[in-house]
Amino acid sequence: MVDAAVIAKLDEGFAKLAASDSKSLLKKYLTKEVFESLKNKKTPTFGSSLLDVIQSGLANHDSGVGIYAPDAEAYTVFSDLFDPIIEDYHGGFKKTDKHPPKDFGDVSTFGNLDPNNEFVISTRVRCGRSLEGYPFNPCLTEAQYKEMEEKVSSTLSGLEGELKGKFYPLTGMEKSVQQQLIDDHFLFKEGDRFLQAANACRYWPSGRGIYHNDNKTFLVWCNEEDHLRIISMQMGGDLGEVFRRLTNAVNEIEKRIPFSHDDRLGFLTFCPTNLGTTIRASVHIKLPKLAANLAKLEEVAGKYNLQVRGTRGEHTEAEGGIYDISNKRRMGLTEYQAVKEMYDGITELIKIEKSM
Repeated sequence: MVDAAVIAKLDEGFAKLAASDSKSLLKKYLTKEVFESLKNKKTPTFGSSLLDVIQSGLANHDSGVGIYAPDAEAYTVFSDLFDPIIEDYHGGFKKTDKHPPKDFGDVSTFGNLDPNNEFVISTRVRCGRSLEGYPFNPCLTEAQYKEMEEKVSSTLSGLEGELKGKFYPLTGMEKSVQQQLIDDHFLFKEGDRFLQAANACRYWPSGRGIYHNDNKTFLVWCNEEDHLRIISMQMGGDLGEVFRRLTNAVNEIEKRIPFSHDDRLGFLTFCPTNLGTTIRASVHIKLPKLAANLAKLEEVAGKYNLQVRGTRGEHTEAEGGIYDISNKRRMGLTEYQAVKEMYDGITELIKIEKSM
């Protein structure tokens, strides 16, 4: 049974959300009927309730989405809420659809988006992974955080070649190391208010850490929003090189650590916007002419399922006309196709910018 205090919080939060002018997907799909049918449910293993799923969106009416999965089972137990939100966000991925098997494709087909370095400042491809057998952030104990950090740290220490590097735990980090990681834009901070409200930042900084290779082109975040964020990046527009490095890294890590995967939803992570391939391929790009007409930029980007964000990512402004543009769809298509959408879209945006 769900605790009476939790039910009371749910009822109060739901009433406030319903009366608000929130534009979140949570508000759009949490009808009274869905709310009533889910509010007494719990996930079997970790006992997560609907409150654990929606508390971030209840606390932050300006959320874009507003829900998280406290554990992998939540996607099934609370599917009446997750499924329509997933379908809406991922461009029509229906509850009868099945995410295709992993396929990174032929990485050599991607070239340099901007060989003359006129527009693209940097290129980055990342994916999220969860370790099998562990819940997501809100349900993790401090001991599990530490155990996972130990597994991840020893696994990454075995990487060789261009992936060879060093793991830096956040706990007990020296000031000089911390400053260097901040200067490199590598250090992640404790979660924002959206993650805080989802209970995703407990026992901070226990179990959190950062790994990067010697060239600073490959990075792994351990226990930030997800168990693992695997990131490949470099200056300029050579998407082929960046994607090849990511693919190589994911395959190497997967040989050593089993990842949480679902036949229908693909790779499972904490946020429903980040399922399936979990791939986000992005560029920092200067498009001064297109940027003068933001509606036009967003219209063209939308055609290619691209998302336009400010320079520092979500909820930020564009600094000096530099935008962060990435693929939006992560489900119902392969890793290769997700990156190709970004490749084709950015190629088109550069073509339009040149013609203006």
